[in-house]
Amino acid sequence: MSKIINKDEFQKLVLESDDIVLVDFYANWCGPCRMLTPILDDISAEIPVYKIDTDLEQELARNYGIMSIPCVIVFKKGKEIARSIGLKSKDEIMQMIK
Repeated sequence: MSKIINKDEFQKLVLESDDIVLVDFYANWCGPCRMLTPILDDISAEIPVYKIDTDLEQELARNYGIMSIPCVIVFKKGKEIARSIGLKSKDEIMQMIK
């Protein structure tokens, strides 16, 4: 299951991680974001998936240039390696990870 985190947890769980992690920038009012949630929950069985509420973490969203949601970013060793905007299938997201 994906985990909602804040900017302090983001530093530790994403930027300081040696693993590949997926971060979903979302908002509760966003329909496509809600549709993406079960897909990301499924993916979270394979890699860590974290969610950032852009309404609560506006500065973090701004720092990553989030202009549209949902925005999924794949990080490896704290560096962005892939980004996707909008609703995507599990297969499309898994391709980003590979």
